[in-house]
Amino acid sequence: MSIRGKAYIMGAFEHPLRDAPDKTTPQLHAECAAGALADAGLSKDDVDGYFCAGDAPGFGGLSMIDYMGLTNVRHLDSTETGGSSYIVHVGHAAEAIAAGKCSVALITLAGRPRQARGGGGRGGFGEPAPEAGFENIYGGSTHNTYGMCAMRHMYEYGTTSEQLAWIKVAASHHAQWNEHAFLKDVVTVEEVVNSRMIADPLHLLDCCVVTDGGGALIVTSPEVAKSLKRPKVRVLGAGEAPKGPRGGLDLDLTYSGAVWSGPRAFEEAGVRPADIKYASIYDSFTITVLMQIEDLGFCEKGHGGKFVADGNLISGVGRLPFNTDGGGLCNNHPTNRGGITKVIEAVRQLRGEAHPKVQVANCDLAIAQGTGGSLGTRHGSATVILEREA
Repeated sequence: MSIRGKAYIMGAFEHPLRDAPDKTTPQLHAECAAGALADAGLSKDDVDGYFCAGDAPGFGGLSMIDYMGLTNVRHLDSTETGGSSYIVHVGHAAEAIAAGKCSVALITLAGRPRQARGGGGRGGFGEPAPEAGFENIYGGSTHNTYGMCAMRHMYEYGTTSEQLAWIKVAASHHAQWNEHAFLKDVVTVEEVVNSRMIADPLHLLDCCVVTDGGGALIVTSPEVAKSLKRPKVRVLGAGEAPKGPRGGLDLDLTYSGAVWSGPRAFEEAGVRPADIKYASIYDSFTITVLMQIEDLGFCEKGHGGKFVADGNLISGVGRLPFNTDGGGLCNNHPTNRGGITKVIEAVRQLRGEAHPKVQVANCDLAIAQGTGGSLGTRHGSATVILEREA
């Protein structure tokens, strides 16, 4: 069953806070939900489907449904794929709506990583992840596993630190117009490559910000969408895929799961990469962006460095405007899960509600792409293609 045209994103909200010492995580979830519902012109009593991931506290969806007073929920999804979870949830919400399981789906994310740091490498309910005993002894971290990907890409294709730096430069050019962005200063290639080394070859400014906050989305049936007085953003296609080392059988660090999730989304949407006007690309690190741009088909594998150089990602200048809110590199990366913010900015662009300085002209087709986990070990990839309906 195809989801093409069977669901619409009618509400989107990004929490304005980047540091929230006086709020709880459930409060942030609830405030994001209220913001998205208000944006759509709906109330919590209209919600009959709820979607969240591992950032939801307590018993996840069960706790949040009760906390937010959602009394009419008949469909619940708490799929967890790390940072790509909320792009997955857009596709899952569209599937549930197309199947008649719900008609108004609420998706929320929230977290407070700046207030309380948590450890990684563990699965649900405190049990160690199955690979922990085989991999943790080598001291892998988020930073150095992404560094391995960057180093291998440089070895295979001649990619340079200066080319990666252009991704941060583009993000900073966009973030300067976002009043809520965590980092608003425009940076240069020289500043990026001269910032201190974090995990060779990734420098400090190659890394995303760490913020509190959250966001929410409302996905509805076509019938509900027609009743609302908001611009309609139609879900055209979605794809998802896992990628892992398979016990050492697949150790190619130069590509992501987008090589599978992207083509699936494009096929369902009936469009090509060349048709895309705006791209929201998950940007935990600069190398994350470069690899996904290649894997989605915006350029040939190994040509990503040349593609992003000289400002090709800057709105109004480049061939593929990306992350016009500043992205995770400069704006917001709540609870280390940036997928939902990618969909939110894509919705803004399609509605014509992005900042005038970064609004893409005639933006009618956008992609939101995310990875969650680690490019250097295992991760989930999710792709959603969205269209403005005239």
